[in-house]
Amino acid sequence: MRLFHKFLAAFTTLFFAGNAFADYPRPWQIGFQEAATPVMERLSSVYDLLLIIIYAIGIFVTLLLAYTCIRYRAKRNPVPSKNTHNTLIEVIWTVLPVLILFAISIPSMRFLYFAQKIDNADMTVKVIGSQWYWSYQYPDHGDISFDSYMVKDADLKPGQMRLLEVDNRVVVPVDTTVRIQTTAADVIHSWAIPAFGVKIDAVPGRLNETWFKATKIGNYYGQCSELCGVGHGFMPIEVEVVSKEDFAVWVEEAKAKFGN
Repeated sequence: MRLFHKFLAAFTTLFFAGNAFADYPRPWQIGFQEAATPVMERLSSVYDLLLIIIYAIGIFVTLLLAYTCIRYRAKRNPVPSKNTHNTLIEVIWTVLPVLILFAISIPSMRFLYFAQKIDNADMTVKVIGSQWYWSYQYPDHGDISFDSYMVKDADLKPGQMRLLEVDNRVVVPVDTTVRIQTTAADVIHSWAIPAFGVKIDAVPGRLNETWFKATKIGNYYGQCSELCGVGHGFMPIEVEVVSKEDFAVWVEEAKAKFGN
């Protein structure tokens, strides 16, 4: 299945000038963005398993339909059968889907447990959704707090991506377990980073939690994934993953710039 995904990525790159695996969406992209956290890696594995099962079911049903159309066509069976029940077939088509669902539930539940369980987070970032921008707080690093707005088209610099760039990025160190706490100041928003496998609602009056551990240095992009008003499409998320040494430097700079 990994080879299949690599083939799709190569096909997309060759014919549509876009890589299927990237830290932000590309034109004609096929497949997920490249996994940058253990959660996204496991999510991709579960997806691959489900894809195999879906293909197998689809092929089996197609062959069964083809066999039925050929074997029981009118020309071959001028006298229609009057049978209405077959106990064995009815037991099979009842039990087999149950067994398939049970087989799917095991890796699914393991993944959900892994994705939801936060073990000894190294740091916390609080995310507050507003119409239509994000606010971030670093309670473990001197009460750093800042707002993050989308960079408008007129202010974009060469190489920056429209609708995805922000003025103040979230900065986190690589190989660090980050607890994300989300809430909202007005309506429901949703903080989502596809490459991290993270998507969590920000609900007014409620504090939700999730986590990620970025394993690759770079910039990762997401957007609000909950319809929150006319500016819904204009509140992107940008997370910059840096080395631990560079993060320590950024913290000192952020204290001077954003500290309370």
